[in-house]
Amino acid sequence: MRKVPLLFIFLLVLLTGCTNAQEDNKTVKVIGNPDANEVLSLDLDANIFMFGDLIYITGIDWVDELVLTPDEEIGEIKKQTSIAEDFFNGTSNVLSVGTKIYSSKERGDILLVKINGAVLKYYALVEG
Repeated sequence: MRKVPLLFIFLLVLLTGCTNAQEDNKTVKVIGNPDANEVLSLDLDANIFMFGDLIYITGIDWVDELVLTPDEEIGEIKKQTSIAEDFFNGTSNVLSVGTKIYSSKERGDILLVKINGAVLKYYALVEG
């Protein structure tokens, strides 16, 4: 008979000790698409622009090897800045204001920019 209350007390102490006392201080980590601040903090020389709430980057070897055809003009660079916090849609850190942005016939995750007869391929940085 004595063993039942002792077993109950032991289980109660065990369960109490296994709870997380700091549960109210949880930190929530939100994972999302990279922003200009994240990209430029990893590579100050990255050539990026923001379009459609996504950051696009050029200079990726496998993307540069793709054969892509410019389709429709979908926008242009409206602002040039190296300050990551000032990025919004139409902002670039390298491309000049007025540079036209084109969709690609072959891929939806790559946008194209024509500069001095060359076509630069910009890949959308997305999480997952």
